[in-house]
Amino acid sequence: MLRTRLSLLVAAATALLVAGCGTTEAPAATPSAADTGGPVTVTDSRGKAVTLNSPARKVVGLEWGEVEMLVGLGVMPVGVADPKGYATWVTAAPLDPTVKDVGTRGEPSVDSIVALQPDLVVMEAERGAAIVTQLEKYVPVLVTKGSDAADNLGRMRADLTMIATATGRTAQAEKLLADFDAALADGRKKIADAGAAGQRFAFADGWKEGSTVSIRMFGQGALVSQVGIRLGLTNAWTGETDAMWGLGQTDVEGLTVLKDQELHFFYNASDGQDVFADGLAGNAIWRSLPFVRQNTLHKMPNGMWTFGGPLSAKQFVDQFVAVYTA
Repeated sequence: MLRTRLSLLVAAATALLVAGCGTTEAPAATPSAADTGGPVTVTDSRGKAVTLNSPARKVVGLEWGEVEMLVGLGVMPVGVADPKGYATWVTAAPLDPTVKDVGTRGEPSVDSIVALQPDLVVMEAERGAAIVTQLEKYVPVLVTKGSDAADNLGRMRADLTMIATATGRTAQAEKLLADFDAALADGRKKIADAGAAGQRFAFADGWKEGSTVSIRMFGQGALVSQVGIRLGLTNAWTGETDAMWGLGQTDVEGLTVLKDQELHFFYNASDGQDVFADGLAGNAIWRSLPFVRQNTLHKMPNGMWTFGGPLSAKQFVDQFVAVYTA
């Protein structure tokens, strides 16, 4: 569900870590060599220099945000962890039918990956050192940061640039980022022109176990929140969040702090498990919340990945602008 349950547990366990402020620098790389087809070296999130004889063409992606970046750069992966799940949650950069399934994101199959004879495997730091050690016996591995609540938009740019360098696609990366920046600037102006600058939003997803509904709030440092903030909006959720993803956990009672009468509440439920429409439909506290009573509750279209790259982020730009300029 959503990110792996392991991610949810990590987020809950680290909820007392509050994201600080900072910036993310682009990784050390040799883009000119990469784009001309020569040897390329990229320093990944581990601080490790990953050297390839030539830009990677056959790439396996083990996390969906990085897979989206690869496809957006024009590099169709030969293998992806859980491509069926990717198709459910990520519509910004569709996969070809030829892409092979290499297991789950939590437990990818080393044998399946190696059988594809890739030039490079791209994965997130969250997955841990054990799988990296196994894979590096057979293939170079590029480890992205994946998320950083201190500066998630800057981190996204750095991860994209790193992947682009390793695949010889820095020109494509520059265009992706330029298009995203243009969409942000245009969206910010449209929201300001509509008199909506500074208006408040909240963003969440959730799940149900038995009769218990758990709600995951996207704090100031979450990627989708930073998109909204960059558009000139204000994230109303100020509860505790983890330092990596910018996520916090609450229940329906915890939502009573969202008292703003003009607040828009957005949520994601692409897998068909809509706990807000179904699990809370008869809950008196839920029905009493201002954004429920005033119908400023917005389910995002299916297939918008909250942990993606610039193409997914642009989808959220479009949705925020549509709501606040209506």
